[in-house]
Amino acid sequence: MKQDQPKRKEQERAVLVGLITRSQNEQLLIEYLDELAFLAETAGAVPIKRFTQKLDHPDSRSFVGSGKLQEIIDFIESTEIDVLIFDDELSPSQLRNLEKAVKIKVLDRNSLILDIFASRARTSHAKTQVELAQYQYILPRLTRMWTHLERQKGGIGMRGPGESQIETDRRIIQDKIALLKEKLRHIDKQMATQRKNRGELVRVALVGYTNVGKSTIMNLISKSEVFAENKLFATLDTTVRKVVLDQIPFLLSDTVGFIRKLPTQLIESFKSTLDEVREADLLVHVVDISHASFEDHIRAVNETLKDIGCLDKPTVMVFNKIDAFRYTPKEDSDLSPMSRENISLDEWKRSWMARHNDPAIFISATAKENIEAFRKLLTAEVRRMHMIRYPNYMPGHLQHYTDYEEMAKKFSDENNL
Repeated sequence: MKQDQPKRKEQERAVLVGLITRSQNEQLLIEYLDELAFLAETAGAVPIKRFTQKLDHPDSRSFVGSGKLQEIIDFIESTEIDVLIFDDELSPSQLRNLEKAVKIKVLDRNSLILDIFASRARTSHAKTQVELAQYQYILPRLTRMWTHLERQKGGIGMRGPGESQIETDRRIIQDKIALLKEKLRHIDKQMATQRKNRGELVRVALVGYTNVGKSTIMNLISKSEVFAENKLFATLDTTVRKVVLDQIPFLLSDTVGFIRKLPTQLIESFKSTLDEVREADLLVHVVDISHASFEDHIRAVNETLKDIGCLDKPTVMVFNKIDAFRYTPKEDSDLSPMSRENISLDEWKRSWMARHNDPAIFISATAKENIEAFRKLLTAEVRRMHMIRYPNYMPGHLQHYTDYEEMAKKFSDENNL
C-alpha cells in the first residue's frame, strides 16, 4: 500500500502595491516592485497582481486613495489572496485601517524584509540582531495588535484593561530590547577579540548589493562551502576564511548584502556585522552587470559604505554575471534614444566603470569565466597591501624588485592585467 506523502506547504498568494510620487517616477517604481516581487518570492509568496497609483504623497489613512483601495478590495474578494504587500513603510494607523478594509494580512516592505532575515538567521549573533530589529519594529505598532478589543461590545471594564495591557506589553518589549542590546554588546566584544586574534594578515571584504554572487565568489577563491542561493539575503552572517594566493596569505570575508529601502531597524542592528568591512584593508565590490538597475545598486552600496566611513578604502570592482548579460543591438533606422539594452558588454568595459580609478574586471562566477584573471588581479592588490605591511617580504621571483611601482608593473605585464 502506498504511503501518504506529507503535504507541501502551499505558498501564499500576494498582491503588491506601490505609488508613483514626485520623488519616484514610474520607471523607478517598476524597478522597486520587481525587487518587491523577488523579496516576496524569497519569503515564500507568489505575487499575483500589482496595483499602482499616481499621488503627490501617500494617503495618511490608507496609503492609496479611496478609489484605488476599493479596486484592491474588489480584486481580493474575487480572487483567493492571502497577503497584501506595500512597497513602502506603513504607519501604524495606515496598517490598522488597511487590515480593517481588506480583511487579510497586510505587510509593508520593512516587515517583509524582517521576515526574510528571521528565516535566514542561523547563528546566535544574526538571530539576536534580527530579534532586536523585530522588537524595534513592533513597539510603535502595539495598538494594532489589540484591535480585537474594538470588536467587543462596550461596557464597564472593557476599555481600561486593553489600555493597561498595551502599556504592560510596551514595558515588556522595552525590557527585551534592552536585554538584546546588552547581549549584542557582549557578542560584539567576543567578535572583536576574535578579529584581534587573527593577527596582522591583510583583510579583504566582499561587499555589494544582495544576490550579486558574493558567496559564490567566496567559494571560488577560498575553496570553501559558504551557502549560496539565487535568493535575496542568502548570507546574513559574516564568513571569514584564510586564503593563500601566490604565497601571499590573507583573510577573505563575505558580508551581508545591501538593498535599497533597507529598514532603519536592520541598519542599526547589523552595523556590528559591518565591522569586517570597517577593518578591511581592501574591498571587493561585486556588481550584477546583468541587472537592469546595477548602477543604482552601486550607488546604494556606496551610500552605505559612506555611512560607515569606508567609501575611501582601496576597492576592486568586480562586474559579475556576464553570462546572463543581455544585449539588443540598435538598428540604424531606429531613431529612439539609446537605452541600456543597446549597450554591449564591450562598450560597458570601455565605459567610465572600467576607466575609473578603482581596478575593474568582468567575470561570471557560476560559469567560471575570467576567474583566473580575477585571481591575478586580487593577488596583485593583496600583494600591494602586503608590501605596505611587510616591506621585507616578497615571493621569490619578485624579490629583486625594491620599488613597488616597478614590481607591480612587472607583475601586471606578466599577467596581462
